Amino acid sequence: MKVLVAVKRVVDYNVKVRPKSDGTGVDLNNVKMAINPFCEIAIEEAVRLKEKGVVTEIVAVSIGAKVSQEQIRTALALGADRGILVETDVEVQPLAIAKLLKAVCDKEQPQMVILGKQAIDGDNNQTGQMLAALTGMSQGTFASEVVVEGDSVTVTREVDSGSQVVKLSLPAVVTTDLRLNEPRYASLPNIMKAKKKPMDVMTPEELGIDVTPRVTTLKVEPPAERKAGIKVADVAELVDKLKNEAKVI
Repeated sequence: MKVLVAVKRVVDYNVKVRPKSDGTGVDLNNVKMAINPFCEIAIEEAVRLKEKGVVTEIVAVSIGAKVSQEQIRTALALGADRGILVETDVEVQPLAIAKLLKAVCDKEQPQMVILGKQAIDGDNNQTGQMLAALTGMSQGTFASEVVVEGDSVTVTREVDSGSQVVKLSLPAVVTTDLRLNEPRYASLPNIMKAKKKPMDVMTPEELGIDVTPRVTTLKVEPPAERKAGIKVADVAELVDKLKNEAKVI
């Protein structure tokens, strides 16, 4: 079984992001970049399936600028077998990403595509669902457990009311939630081996996909600062302030 895993380059989750002075976007100068945490979970799940003998090949795919090769190399160090970079300097949006991934799927013919449920930069939570619609594959989103049995996969989904279990026919698209697994760290020997693993580079034009953005960001600004809280002596004072100062009751 071949598995395709999508990997996105984002600002490291430990970094406090700041908007540019002109408000046109997020300032990325001298900012540490990393693999999107949900994509790390997707890689880990694919590697675990390979360790169980279910998966034979893992292909890590990223879409973005040339520097995204760093994240693909990290995925290779974590256990992926080869990488594909769809290189573009355009800020690619979810629909275009889904179309590019579909084009890669048409070339690679994977039995499963595993993606993070969302990226921590845009928080769109759209690409996996769009990819499933474009390819006609089954989809299991927000996965907290994935079990492959023959030509089907059983996915336990995290939903508002608890958990939902769905059985999907392969090929299928699975998007990962936080509780699916805990990603491993890449060992130094594997980091060195990753440098020798193959990586193909292609462009959206070669895949025949138009990645022109459909949505324009008008302004990026930090959230308004919250006022400092106060301590009250008792419930009566709390109610009084809510009623007479905040006027919420």
